[in-house]
Amino acid sequence: MSFLFMEAVGRVCLKERGRDVLVLQRVSSTVTSPSDRPSPTSSGGGAREEDGDRRYVVVSGTPLKILEHLLSDLRLDEERGAPESRDSEVLLDDFLLTYLVFMSTSDLCQALGQEEGKDALFRKRKVLQLVSHWSRLNKDFLRDEEHVKGFMKTLYRCVLEDLYEFPTLEKDLKEFQKLLRRRHTVDDCPPSQKTKALHQQLSLKENCVQLRSPKSEHREVICHVHVSVDSYLSVHTHRMLEANELLRIVGSKLDRSEEEMVLAVVSHTGERRLLQPSDCVYSESLTPQGRLAVCRKDLTEVLPALTDSAELGRRAVRLLGINTWDVAAALTHLDWSLFNSIHEQELVYYTLSRPPRSGHTAALSVLLQRCNEVQQWVMSEVLMCVSLSKRVQLLKKFIKIAAHCKAQRNLNSAFAIIMGLNTASVSRLNQTWEKCPGKFKKLFSELELITDPSLNHKAYREAFKRMKPPKIPFMPLLLKDITFIHEGNKTFHDNLVNFEKLHMIADTVRLIRHCQSDQPGNEVTGGDSAELRACVHCLHIIDNQQTLFELSHKLEPRA
Repeated sequence: MSFLFMEAVGRVCLKERGRDVLVLQRVSSTVTSPSDRPSPTSSGGGAREEDGDRRYVVVSGTPLKILEHLLSDLRLDEERGAPESRDSEVLLDDFLLTYLVFMSTSDLCQALGQEEGKDALFRKRKVLQLVSHWSRLNKDFLRDEEHVKGFMKTLYRCVLEDLYEFPTLEKDLKEFQKLLRRRHTVDDCPPSQKTKALHQQLSLKENCVQLRSPKSEHREVICHVHVSVDSYLSVHTHRMLEANELLRIVGSKLDRSEEEMVLAVVSHTGERRLLQPSDCVYSESLTPQGRLAVCRKDLTEVLPALTDSAELGRRAVRLLGINTWDVAAALTHLDWSLFNSIHEQELVYYTLSRPPRSGHTAALSVLLQRCNEVQQWVMSEVLMCVSLSKRVQLLKKFIKIAAHCKAQRNLNSAFAIIMGLNTASVSRLNQTWEKCPGKFKKLFSELELITDPSLNHKAYREAFKRMKPPKIPFMPLLLKDITFIHEGNKTFHDNLVNFEKLHMIADTVRLIRHCQSDQPGNEVTGGDSAELRACVHCLHIIDNQQTLFELSHKLEPRA
């Protein structure tokens, strides 16, 4: 390997067989120990200067050379804590968050499994540290990846083989064991490896900490059950929800006896298949066959089309009787439970439009769906209210709830409510808005400022930056930022991975980590009643735009 130093731009370009394989950028650093910094000629392509105030970061390179540089730059535990160590950990974080942009998980496992001659032991310790960082970063996100499970077991066996000759690996191995499931560790080792020198080490399996692995049936989901041709109930629940349990929820929401209703899967051709009381009803599994619907026992719809329904006039508006702070707190707690389960790398998968294997964007998809449905719920509640006076009260209610959501640092629901009130079918209700008191109109105008898209959403970004964690960002805008970076910058420059692009993506993705860095405290407490939970966890939504406009024009005909 050869290298060429370009003083004009402060870059080092490393070549192999006449081709560029790694480009490094010289940057200022607070390093005080020159002997600890890598050099351009060292293994893996690090960089060192004798003056002690410069170091090098990756600009671009081949995937393997970038990985080898990061391993070379990585500090072992006894060397950690120095400023250059923190810099290298940020670069490693960039790589592990975004490697999917240019290589597969299988390719990464294969590259990490390579031996490197006389420095194999030193490299193995660094690989263990990298994998530990990867595992902590991903938690249970990659637990079902066969490539990862196979690689982990192979790496464990290799380290066990070296332990007798190199006892210094023991500390690294103990840390690594904490990241493995019990069935993926010593039970997979061949009997030939279980020498006397290893028996003490093998006994560590009894103290092995299992990875966080929530069972899939406990994952939070949003289940849709259609109650008429143009509306459905959106029920926040768990994957194993049974038909009889869902019927109780629907009956409570619609003020109907569950004995007079049945659940059916309605196919695209109109055919209906009844579900038994103990059948699982999670709607995601029904998508290929049709939609989930609640019907009368004669298999007719429970509610007629909303535009033709006389029942709207008798509909009770339960929301008016609930404290606005309590509603906002309940929305925030539900949003937080969904947001806190999102993994940073889900944003990368979502942006790249990767197939949702193993539910790789499951938590993010549920939160995005929830945001959209809160907006639709606001529109639906207002437009299903035929009484003008109650409709004015609902407007005031939603404006206060949006303000409380903002105060509780839940910008996801605050945005959704504001946008719901700003949609054409609601904003055109001039009689309703005219009767709304001036102070509420003023408050709404102030809230609208955070949704102003001008200057790249400057008002929102400045307001959100001032908020301390825990806080919930408006997720569609965060995804838009990542998509803009991804589509506006090339992934490769002259066949080398553009690592500067990856750093920008990772820096944006890390906002999730910052927002999740604390837990909601007593400042977001509210009432907890069955009526409140039913209000927030089960939303009656009109999912037909034509129906929404027809209801709007029925409430206030065009002059």
